[in-house]
Formats: sequence, C-alpha cells, structure tokens
Amino acid sequence: MRLVGKATLALALLCACSRDATDIRSSKLNPSFGHETDLEGHADLIVDAHILGSSWVVYNETIFPGCTAEEGDVTPGEHRTLRFSVNTPNIGTADMMVGDPNRHYDPNGDGNPSDSDGLFEMATCHGHYHFRNYARYELYPILPNGSLGPVVHSAKRGFCMLDVSPGRADPAPTKSWFYRSCGRPALPHVNLPARAGNQGISAGWADEYTKWLAGQFFVVDNLPGGAYLLRVVVNPAFVATAGEPCPHTDPQGFCHMLPESSYSNNVGEIRITLPEGRAGKKGWGPGGGEELPTYVNADTDDQKKQPNK
Repeated sequence: MRLVGKATLALALLCACSRDATDIRSSKLNPSFGHETDLEGHADLIVDAHILGSSWVVYNETIFPGCTAEEGDVTPGEHRTLRFSVNTPNIGTADMMVGDPNRHYDPNGDGNPSDSDGLFEMATCHGHYHFRNYARYELYPILPNGSLGPVVHSAKRGFCMLDVSPGRADPAPTKSWFYRSCGRPALPHVNLPARAGNQGISAGWADEYTKWLAGQFFVVDNLPGGAYLLRVVVNPAFVATAGEPCPHTDPQGFCHMLPESSYSNNVGEIRITLPEGRAGKKGWGPGGGEELPTYVNADTDDQKKQPNK
C-alpha cells in the first residue's frame, strides 16, 4: 500500500477527476460565440458509432492495484483488454442540464445523503461522484448462425457529463461550451470543502470518454478470437428495484435517468474482430498504432492529464 502525505493527497484531490476546462480540448475546437443556457425544447442523446468503430483496440496490459481495479472489480495482473472511446452527442433542441452534483446527492447540505434524488452515488475509492446509469457497454460474440451469444459487460461505472467537443452530428453547435465541471463532495479528512460542479451537454455538443480512461475497456482474457458485436447504450432503460429512483419513463414504461425527446436512438453498435493470441505492443485494431500511455495505470484521472477526459 502506498503512503501519501496529507499535503500531497490534498493537492491531488483538488483536481481529481475534475475534467474542468483546463483538461478539455484546446480552444481551437470551441466556437467563438457566447453561450446561453437553453432549456426550451428537449435534449436527445445518441452514440457516435463512427468514433466507436475507429477507436477500438486490443492490448495486452498490466492492471495494477488501485481504483481502476477496485471499482471495476478486476483482479490486478496481466490481462487482455478491448479498449474503445465513447462519444455521446446531444442532437436535441435543448441542453441536457444536470448542474451541480452536490445539490443532487445532498440537497439540503447537511452531510446526510438520505434526501438524495438518486442521480449520483459516491465513489469511495476516488472520493468523487459517479452519475448512475449514464451508459451501458456490452460485448456479444456473433455465433455462426448470426445470432448473438451471452453478453459480456464492461467494468465502466463512473460518468460525468461535460461539453468536450462540438458534436459531429447535426445540428452543429450554435454556442460555445458551458458545462465543464464535475464537482466534488467535501473531503474533511484532507480539509477540502465541496466544489460546485456544472454537468450537462449543450445542444450540438458531445461528451466523450477516450479509450485511455479508467473503465473504458472490456477484459477479454478468456474470449476466443472471432466476430463480436460491441454495443453502447446511452441513458439506458432499466427496471427500478425497491427503493431505487425512476426519474423518467419511456412510452414502454421503462425507467431512464435523463429526459429525452426520443429514447429510440440511444444505441450505437459496431462489428469487431478479436485477434487470436497476443495483440502486440501497439495494439490490434483501428485504434492501435501506439503503445499504451503510462498514465492509463494512474489511480485517478487527474494524473492522466488528458486534454478531453
């Protein structure tokens, strides 16, 4: 176990997983016109299948003890992983506005989350919030008869919605980014107060999780080479269990965490081929060609210094 001094830990947690404006892509991608929050109309999230299809890559890598292993329920050690990037544009007529997670997790600010609305949960390892049920990652073997075999789920659990880049799909953004702060709860053990967040996706903008981030992979150690279907569902439908919130429902009566004008276009999927044997140092697949960056083994996303989450 690593021992970290309070001062060092406090400094690290000040920016841990913030993914604020300093961590987002350079301003050359940002329109120069101003932004006004637009809540007239309806948001509509989709999955950019092109980015999904061009980013996936298989690696042989070492997953070290830490939050990636703990929160993903992955045994530390050598693994074969299928990494991929997920881009979710808002093609609707209004912003998908979430705001400050502190106000969702503990609305009255008394330190007791019993009044939470259920949108966020605490990630105790990282000491930050996770948005619940934002996306679901699934991998299916394609059987010889064309049907799908048993599903494999990704370990990805934590999400934070931000304006990362202008969406590739219509409509093009007519305003600059606005949502770029995940927020953080108070951390009394290192004398850090809560930090207000501002989460959401503006109309015309997209959130993106690059393949290097924690949880952006499937562990495919025991899967044979061959054809597979990689499916990503944003704002997925679910059936609420006892005591679980169901903020919004679709026409079929299923629950969703976020309101949308349409729940019928939330799926992006591509057909991939897993290789037989080892993938090589630079990976195997359209997203390969470079060795794994050293920061993929960092315990917190702030150590990765990614330009866009």
